[in-house]
Amino acid sequence: MSHPPPVSCIPNTAKMSKAKKVIEEAKEINNPEIDLVDKGISNLDEIPGLFSLENVTRLTLSHNKLSTVPAGLANLINLEILNLANNHIEELPVSLSSLPKLRILNVSLNRLYTLPRGFGAFPVLEILDLTYNNLKEETLPGNFFMMESLRALYLGDNDFEYLPPEIGNLKNLQIVSMRENDLIEVPRELGQLARLRELHLQGNRLVVLPPEIGSLDLASNKAVLRLEGNFWVPHIEDQIKLGPSHVLDYLRSETYRVLYSRHMSAKPPPPPQTLDKSKKASRARS
Repeated sequence: MSHPPPVSCIPNTAKMSKAKKVIEEAKEINNPEIDLVDKGISNLDEIPGLFSLENVTRLTLSHNKLSTVPAGLANLINLEILNLANNHIEELPVSLSSLPKLRILNVSLNRLYTLPRGFGAFPVLEILDLTYNNLKEETLPGNFFMMESLRALYLGDNDFEYLPPEIGNLKNLQIVSMRENDLIEVPRELGQLARLRELHLQGNRLVVLPPEIGSLDLASNKAVLRLEGNFWVPHIEDQIKLGPSHVLDYLRSETYRVLYSRHMSAKPPPPPQTLDKSKKASRARS
Protein backbone atom coordinates (compact mmCIF):
# COMPACT_ATOMS: atom_id res chain seq x y z
CA MET A 1 0.00 0.00 0.00
CA SER A 2 1.47 3.36 -1.02
CA HIS A 3 1.66 6.11 1.53
CA PRO A 4 0.96 9.77 0.67
CA PRO A 5 4.00 12.03 0.76
CA PRO A 6 4.62 13.92 4.00
CA VAL A 7 2.58 17.11 4.15
CA SER A 8 5.72 19.25 4.60
CA CYS A 9 6.94 18.28 1.12
CA ILE A 10 3.82 19.39 -0.70
CA PRO A 11 4.28 23.18 -0.56
CA ASN A 12 7.88 23.01 -1.86
CA THR A 13 6.96 20.68 -4.73
CA ALA A 14 4.08 22.93 -5.63
CA LYS A 15 6.33 25.99 -5.48
CA MET A 16 9.00 24.34 -7.65
CA SER A 17 6.45 23.41 -10.29
CA LYS A 18 5.32 27.05 -10.23
CA ALA A 19 8.93 28.11 -10.81
CA LYS A 20 9.18 25.81 -13.84
CA LYS A 21 5.89 27.18 -15.12
CA VAL A 22 7.26 30.75 -14.88
CA ILE A 23 10.24 29.72 -17.04
CA GLU A 24 8.06 27.94 -19.59
CA GLU A 25 5.76 30.96 -19.90
CA ALA A 26 8.74 33.31 -20.21
CA LYS A 27 10.06 31.21 -23.11
CA GLU A 28 6.69 31.26 -24.86
CA ILE A 29 6.16 35.01 -24.74
CA ASN A 30 9.85 36.01 -24.66
CA ASN A 31 9.36 37.76 -21.30
CA PRO A 32 12.52 39.71 -20.33
CA GLU A 33 11.54 39.88 -16.62
CA ILE A 34 11.54 36.68 -14.55
CA ASP A 35 9.96 36.78 -11.09
CA LEU A 36 10.79 33.76 -8.89
CA VAL A 37 10.22 35.36 -5.47
CA ASP A 38 9.47 32.93 -2.62
CA LYS A 39 9.24 29.77 -4.70
CA GLY A 40 11.06 27.49 -2.24
CA ILE A 41 14.05 27.21 -4.60
CA SER A 42 17.16 25.69 -3.01
CA ASN A 43 19.09 24.93 -6.19
CA LEU A 44 18.92 26.84 -9.48
CA ASP A 45 19.96 23.71 -11.38
CA GLU A 46 16.51 22.36 -10.50
CA ILE A 47 14.97 24.89 -12.90
CA PRO A 48 15.64 23.62 -16.41
CA GLY A 49 16.02 26.24 -19.09
CA LEU A 50 16.70 29.18 -16.79
CA PHE A 51 20.28 29.77 -17.98
CA SER A 52 19.30 29.63 -21.64
CA LEU A 53 17.01 32.68 -21.43
CA GLU A 54 19.52 35.08 -22.94
CA ASN A 55 16.94 37.82 -23.50
CA VAL A 56 16.24 38.19 -19.74
CA THR A 57 17.03 41.67 -18.35
CA ARG A 58 15.61 41.28 -14.82
CA LEU A 59 15.81 38.18 -12.61
CA THR A 60 14.30 38.20 -9.12
CA LEU A 61 15.18 35.24 -6.88
CA SER A 62 14.68 36.82 -3.45
CA HIS A 63 13.15 35.00 -0.46
CA ASN A 64 14.24 31.52 -1.48
CA LYS A 65 16.65 28.96 0.05
CA LEU A 66 19.64 29.24 -2.26
CA SER A 67 23.02 28.51 -0.67
CA THR A 68 25.05 28.69 -3.88
CA VAL A 69 24.78 30.54 -7.19
CA PRO A 70 25.85 28.51 -10.24
CA ALA A 71 28.48 29.98 -12.57
CA GLY A 72 26.00 29.41 -15.41
CA LEU A 73 24.08 32.49 -14.30
CA ALA A 74 26.67 34.47 -16.26
CA ASN A 75 25.11 33.04 -19.46
CA LEU A 76 22.32 35.61 -19.03
CA ILE A 77 24.36 38.21 -20.88
CA ASN A 78 21.55 40.77 -21.15
CA LEU A 79 20.81 40.77 -17.42
CA GLU A 80 20.57 44.30 -16.00
CA ILE A 81 18.96 43.65 -12.60
CA LEU A 82 19.68 40.63 -10.36
CA ASN A 83 17.98 40.27 -6.98
CA LEU A 84 19.25 37.46 -4.74
CA ALA A 85 18.20 39.04 -1.43
CA ASN A 86 17.13 36.96 1.57
CA ASN A 87 18.57 33.57 0.71
CA HIS A 88 21.26 31.42 2.41
CA ILE A 89 24.05 32.27 -0.05
CA GLU A 90 27.55 31.65 1.32
CA GLU A 91 29.53 32.30 -1.85
CA LEU A 92 29.13 33.89 -5.27
CA PRO A 93 30.69 32.65 -8.52
CA VAL A 94 33.68 34.45 -10.04
CA SER A 95 31.75 34.56 -13.34
CA LEU A 96 29.12 36.95 -11.92
CA SER A 97 31.26 40.04 -12.50
CA SER A 98 31.55 39.23 -16.20
CA LEU A 99 27.88 40.14 -16.78
CA PRO A 100 28.32 42.96 -19.30
CA LYS A 101 25.06 44.86 -18.69
CA LEU A 102 24.38 44.29 -14.98
CA ARG A 103 23.44 47.63 -13.35
CA ILE A 104 21.80 46.52 -10.09
CA LEU A 105 22.92 43.63 -7.86
CA ASN A 106 21.17 42.88 -4.58
CA VAL A 107 22.70 40.13 -2.41
CA SER A 108 21.50 41.55 0.93
CA LEU A 109 20.33 39.31 3.79
CA ASN A 110 22.58 36.36 2.99
CA ARG A 111 25.53 34.56 4.60
CA LEU A 112 28.53 35.90 2.71
CA TYR A 113 31.87 35.97 4.53
CA THR A 114 33.88 36.66 1.38
CA LEU A 115 33.45 37.89 -2.18
CA PRO A 116 34.98 36.10 -5.17
CA ARG A 117 38.33 37.08 -6.67
CA GLY A 118 37.92 39.82 -9.25
CA PHE A 119 34.46 40.80 -7.97
CA GLY A 120 35.11 44.46 -8.82
CA ALA A 121 35.25 43.76 -12.57
CA PHE A 122 31.58 44.64 -13.22
CA PRO A 123 31.77 47.03 -16.18
CA VAL A 124 28.54 49.05 -15.64
CA LEU A 125 27.30 48.21 -12.11
CA GLU A 126 25.53 51.20 -10.53
CA ILE A 127 23.85 49.83 -7.38
CA LEU A 128 25.43 47.17 -5.15
CA ASP A 129 23.56 46.00 -2.04
CA LEU A 130 25.49 43.69 0.30
CA THR A 131 23.61 44.71 3.46
CA TYR A 132 23.34 42.17 6.27
CA ASN A 133 26.11 39.71 5.54
CA ASN A 134 29.39 38.92 7.35
CA LEU A 135 31.85 40.95 5.27
CA LYS A 136 34.85 42.91 6.56
CA GLU A 137 37.65 44.96 5.03
CA GLU A 138 40.09 42.01 4.87
CA THR A 139 37.69 39.93 2.79
CA LEU A 140 37.11 42.45 0.01
CA PRO A 141 38.86 41.46 -3.24
CA GLY A 142 41.70 43.69 -4.44
CA ASN A 143 39.70 45.27 -7.27
CA PHE A 144 36.54 45.97 -5.22
CA PHE A 145 37.05 49.74 -5.38
CA MET A 146 37.57 49.79 -9.15
CA MET A 147 33.83 49.79 -9.94
CA GLU A 148 33.87 53.40 -11.08
CA SER A 149 30.28 53.23 -12.37
CA LEU A 150 28.91 52.64 -8.84
CA ARG A 151 26.36 55.22 -7.66
CA ALA A 152 25.14 53.44 -4.51
CA LEU A 153 27.04 51.13 -2.17
CA TYR A 154 25.15 49.46 0.68
CA LEU A 155 27.42 47.66 3.20
CA GLY A 156 25.31 48.11 6.35
CA ASP A 157 25.02 45.33 8.95
CA ASN A 158 28.38 43.72 8.21
CA ASP A 159 31.61 43.49 10.25
CA PHE A 160 33.76 46.36 8.98
CA GLU A 161 36.10 48.06 11.47
CA TYR A 162 37.75 50.18 8.77
CA LEU A 163 36.58 51.46 5.41
CA PRO A 164 39.54 51.19 3.01
CA PRO A 165 40.89 54.52 1.67
CA GLU A 166 40.34 53.24 -1.89
CA ILE A 167 36.67 54.22 -1.41
CA GLY A 168 37.89 57.58 -2.76
CA ASN A 169 38.27 55.98 -6.22
CA LEU A 170 34.50 55.61 -6.61
CA LYS A 171 33.93 59.18 -7.77
CA ASN A 172 30.33 58.59 -8.89
CA LEU A 173 29.05 57.43 -5.52
CA GLN A 174 25.92 59.26 -4.37
CA ILE A 175 24.97 56.89 -1.52
CA VAL A 176 27.24 55.11 0.97
CA SER A 177 25.68 53.08 3.77
CA MET A 178 27.94 51.64 6.47
CA ARG A 179 25.36 51.60 9.27
CA GLU A 180 25.49 48.98 12.04
CA ASN A 181 29.05 47.81 11.44
CA ASP A 182 31.99 47.97 13.85
CA LEU A 183 33.64 51.03 12.28
CA ILE A 184 36.23 52.66 14.50
CA GLU A 185 37.58 54.95 11.78
CA VAL A 186 36.62 56.27 8.35
CA PRO A 187 39.24 57.45 5.84
CA ARG A 188 39.93 61.04 4.75
CA GLU A 189 39.32 59.88 1.17
CA LEU A 190 35.59 59.72 1.87
CA GLY A 191 35.70 63.51 1.62
CA GLN A 192 36.73 63.21 -2.06
CA LEU A 193 33.33 61.84 -3.07
CA ALA A 194 31.96 65.16 -4.33
CA ARG A 195 28.69 63.63 -5.60
CA LEU A 196 27.79 62.01 -2.27
CA ARG A 197 24.27 62.90 -1.10
CA GLU A 198 23.66 60.16 1.48
CA LEU A 199 26.10 58.99 4.12
CA HIS A 200 24.90 56.46 6.71
CA LEU A 201 27.36 55.90 9.58
CA GLN A 202 24.91 55.31 12.42
CA GLY A 203 25.40 52.46 14.88
CA ASN A 204 29.19 52.12 14.76
CA ARG A 205 32.09 52.77 17.17
CA LEU A 206 33.21 56.12 15.77
CA VAL A 207 34.66 58.84 18.01
CA VAL A 208 35.86 61.42 15.45
CA LEU A 209 35.49 62.09 11.72
CA PRO A 210 38.18 63.30 9.31
CA PRO A 211 37.86 67.08 8.74
CA GLU A 212 37.62 66.34 4.99
CA ILE A 213 34.06 65.04 5.53
CA GLY A 214 33.13 68.69 6.15
CA SER A 215 33.60 69.44 2.45
CA LEU A 216 30.78 67.10 1.39
CA ASP A 217 27.46 68.57 0.27
CA LEU A 218 25.32 66.86 2.89
CA ALA A 219 23.49 69.78 4.44
CA SER A 220 20.73 70.35 1.85
CA ASN A 221 17.12 69.26 2.39
CA LYS A 222 17.52 66.32 0.02
CA ALA A 223 20.80 65.13 1.53
CA VAL A 224 21.04 62.52 4.31
CA LEU A 225 23.74 62.40 7.00
CA ARG A 226 23.11 59.80 9.73
CA LEU A 227 25.59 59.75 12.61
CA GLU A 228 23.61 58.67 15.71
CA GLY A 229 24.53 55.67 17.82
CA ASN A 230 28.31 56.23 17.93
CA PHE A 231 30.78 57.30 20.64
CA TRP A 232 31.44 60.85 19.44
CA VAL A 233 33.63 63.33 21.28
CA PRO A 234 31.31 65.78 23.09
CA HIS A 235 31.75 68.62 20.56
CA ILE A 236 30.58 66.47 17.64
CA GLU A 237 27.71 65.06 19.73
CA ASP A 238 26.58 68.64 20.47
CA GLN A 239 26.60 69.56 16.76
CA ILE A 240 24.67 66.42 15.80
CA LYS A 241 21.82 67.59 18.04
CA LEU A 242 21.72 70.86 16.09
CA GLY A 243 21.68 69.24 12.63
CA PRO A 244 23.89 68.19 9.68
CA SER A 245 24.88 71.72 8.60
CA HIS A 246 26.23 72.42 12.11
CA VAL A 247 28.23 69.17 12.06
CA LEU A 248 29.77 69.98 8.67
CA ASP A 249 30.60 73.56 9.68
CA TYR A 250 32.30 72.30 12.83
CA LEU A 251 34.33 69.69 10.90
CA ARG A 252 35.66 72.49 8.67
CA SER A 253 36.71 74.68 11.61
CA GLU A 254 40.31 75.16 12.70
CA THR A 255 39.27 74.27 16.27
CA TYR A 256 38.19 70.85 15.10
CA ARG A 257 41.27 70.26 12.97
CA VAL A 258 43.40 70.73 16.08
CA LEU A 259 41.17 68.41 18.14
CA TYR A 260 41.22 65.76 15.39
CA SER A 261 45.00 65.94 15.03
CA ARG A 262 45.48 65.55 18.79
CA HIS A 263 43.05 62.64 18.93
CA MET A 264 44.76 60.77 16.08
CA SER A 265 48.20 61.37 17.60
CA ALA A 266 47.09 60.07 21.00
CA LYS A 267 45.77 56.82 19.44
CA PRO A 268 43.27 56.06 22.24
CA PRO A 269 41.86 52.51 22.33
CA PRO A 270 38.63 52.14 20.30
CA PRO A 271 35.27 51.97 22.07
CA PRO A 272 34.04 48.47 22.95
CA GLN A 273 31.85 46.41 20.67
CA THR A 274 28.28 46.86 21.78
CA LEU A 275 26.45 44.68 19.27
CA ASP A 276 26.36 40.91 19.79
CA LYS A 277 26.35 39.66 16.21
CA SER A 278 26.60 35.96 17.07
CA LYS A 279 22.82 35.61 16.79
CA LYS A 280 22.56 37.27 13.37
CA ALA A 281 20.63 35.26 10.79
CA SER A 282 23.63 35.71 8.47
CA ARG A 283 25.71 33.61 10.89
CA ALA A 284 23.38 30.60 10.64
CA ARG A 285 24.64 27.53 8.86
CA SER A 286 22.56 25.68 6.31
